Amino acid sequence: MNSQYLLPSEPIELDVAIVGGGPSGLMAAEILSGSGHAVHLFDAMPSVGRKFLLAGRGGLNLTHSEARDKFEMRYGAHQAMLSPLLSQWGADQLREWAEGLGIETFVGTSGRVFPKEMKAAPLLRAWLHRLRHPVSAPPVQFHMRHRLQSLTAIPEAANPTTNGAGYELGFEVRDLSCAQTVQQRVRARAVILALGGASWARLGSDGRWVSMLQSAGLPVSALRPSNCGFHVAGRSGQGWTPFFQERFAGHALKSVVMTWRNAQGQVCQKQGEFVATTYGVEGSLIYAASADLRDLLLAQGQAKYQLDLLPGRTLAQVLKELQHPRGSRSLSSHLKSRLGLEGVKMALLNELLRPEDLQNPDTLAAALKGLTIQLTATRPIDEAISTAGGVQWQGLDPHLQAKALPGVFCAGEMLDWEAPTGGYLLTACMATGVHAAKGVQTFLEGDEP
Repeated sequence: MNSQYLLPSEPIELDVAIVGGGPSGLMAAEILSGSGHAVHLFDAMPSVGRKFLLAGRGGLNLTHSEARDKFEMRYGAHQAMLSPLLSQWGADQLREWAEGLGIETFVGTSGRVFPKEMKAAPLLRAWLHRLRHPVSAPPVQFHMRHRLQSLTAIPEAANPTTNGAGYELGFEVRDLSCAQTVQQRVRARAVILALGGASWARLGSDGRWVSMLQSAGLPVSALRPSNCGFHVAGRSGQGWTPFFQERFAGHALKSVVMTWRNAQGQVCQKQGEFVATTYGVEGSLIYAASADLRDLLLAQGQAKYQLDLLPGRTLAQVLKELQHPRGSRSLSSHLKSRLGLEGVKMALLNELLRPEDLQNPDTLAAALKGLTIQLTATRPIDEAISTAGGVQWQGLDPHLQAKALPGVFCAGEMLDWEAPTGGYLLTACMATGVHAAKGVQTFLEGDEP
């Protein structure tokens, strides 16, 4: 990727500086450039969209096709804040935007929306080309290897050209021409921060911005893992046994129903699949419940869920099959013959039940329809697909402008919200980028948003 480097000198003067080259920052750049503004985008990495590319490695899930009211419910406690944004730019607009780039989309069997090619790279290439070579708008200028170090308000007297607003951004720049790190100052009338959360730090989202914004007066909730894996207690309280780890880590538990309670005591239930790991569990079904399970762990120090291994059968039907004479067959052979149970599901029973429970038809049937799995901790935040927490909504105005820093807008995952996987994360990130850009546009036109 071509990059523009700014070597130490007097601060350069800009109208708009966007910090962060993920989907929200890129979308904000596109909106503002399309409105005629000269946009400069800064990112700490050598290229933009790195997490976007990695997330799309197994098939880029752009958004979801379900009805808007159901779609917006996926944002839980943050629905009220995000619904106004998604009503202006949501799933339908995202698909239209992709098609405008020449990327055809389709709806999968689960309702998720994917590019026809199932890849992120062609979409990102087309997007960056349009940003750099727009038909009738100023091209977006990209500045790579620029890591934000400071954000300081410029006094009105020192910056008379900015109508009383303006910020100096201090960047640490990796200059490849001399293999050294230099400092660069940039002055901008308006700033959009799209700095991401704190997962997958190697791709650029490391959460270093939290203390900087807190010092500037923005309320920021602690960043927490979301859509993450969990450690399990196992029967011993010390996790899975070495045998289970060696033989069954990486195996998927398919067609199961998970039941859990959220922090408010409400019973939640979902069917799907997840994966056993060396440390515990992860995967799409676990991610769907991860926010509730994480909050219970934080509040109570423990969390658990029940697993129905045979959702197609009633408890009575399972018990009847278990009571069928098995003769000289082993229990595992009997369960495979009568109930189709084998592999990791059978291993999970052996892992969590006592030998006497396995031999008791009533106890075993109850476990098959509601096996309790105790969780002890989340995996580290850097491994999570996304993060919760961030800049609190109460510190922002309706245009995503920081109340403590007029002219500074926030977008993307650094805001305090979360959502399950399924296209909801990307859709909201881009929607906040659109919304912040429109706020900046109004701000630069001289009408305070």
